[in-house]
Amino acid sequence: MALELFKRTETRKGLFAVEKATLIYTLLTSILILYLFQEMEHPVRMLIERAAITLTTFSMMYLYRIYPCKTGAFIRVAVQMSFLSYWYPDTFEFNRIFPNLDHVFATIEQWVFSGQPAVWFCVRFPYKWVSEALNLGYFFYYPMILLVMVWYFVYRYELFEKVAFVVVMSFFAYYLIYIFVPVAGPQFYFPAIGSEHVEQGIFSSIGNYFNHNHVLLEGPNCYPQGFFYNLVETSQQVGERPTAAFPSSHVGISTMLMIMAWRANLKLFAFLLPFYILLCCATVYIQAHYVIDAFVGFISGIALYMVSTALFKKWFAAPLFK
Repeated sequence: MALELFKRTETRKGLFAVEKATLIYTLLTSILILYLFQEMEHPVRMLIERAAITLTTFSMMYLYRIYPCKTGAFIRVAVQMSFLSYWYPDTFEFNRIFPNLDHVFATIEQWVFSGQPAVWFCVRFPYKWVSEALNLGYFFYYPMILLVMVWYFVYRYELFEKVAFVVVMSFFAYYLIYIFVPVAGPQFYFPAIGSEHVEQGIFSSIGNYFNHNHVLLEGPNCYPQGFFYNLVETSQQVGERPTAAFPSSHVGISTMLMIMAWRANLKLFAFLLPFYILLCCATVYIQAHYVIDAFVGFISGIALYMVSTALFKKWFAAPLFK
């Protein structure tokens, strides 16, 4: 097996599908930066970073030509997926320019539920075992992506490029939505308007508030001493921004991963299912999302899986290796 991973193989030349998706997104957002140049805070830096990502992408392609093998292909895909940690907070640099829309979504939530489930959930279940289980599920998001990708790489390599493309392409679709639909989520919006207004069901527009205030205040104080609570809280303090609330990409992407797991291996699906359920519930419990975000995330996850799969079959169906 180890020798097979490094065995030199005749391979299709050029960019992988996932790399083409990255370059298309890079081009589209670069054009948007130039269009909004005067209004953006760090346009030059963002353009330089995009140039670096483009250079890295083509460098990986040419290095791979020297010695093409399965491990090299995995590294190329892994590099593109690692860039997602850059692309996510990057959406905030765009949507901070536009008026915040949280008041619209909080009002819809209030109308549907006669209150805010994101507040009720934690208050009504202030138990350490609930908090820890849900935060474990939320933290398992990226390990879930890794597990599914590695499983396909090891056991269904002929589909590896496809699943990588579907995941990354769907992430970019969500990121484009986040750029133009600036919703920060309850964990940012509720502290901005004050808990008394949330209790009274008063959700005012805060305009460009998050253009100048993007510090994440402490989350729901159910059992802060829990290990997974602190793990999630620490990761959010480091990388979270008031962006990407609608729809929930956590729910959407994890739904896609569950479809992939179901189609690949029922044991893998059964293993991931509890984490998936916990993750979906946790998005509301930790106040990262409104219920409507999670619901639309579920529907959009299925839709994006179907669309991205169709795009791959139409444009990139040639196998990685001959």
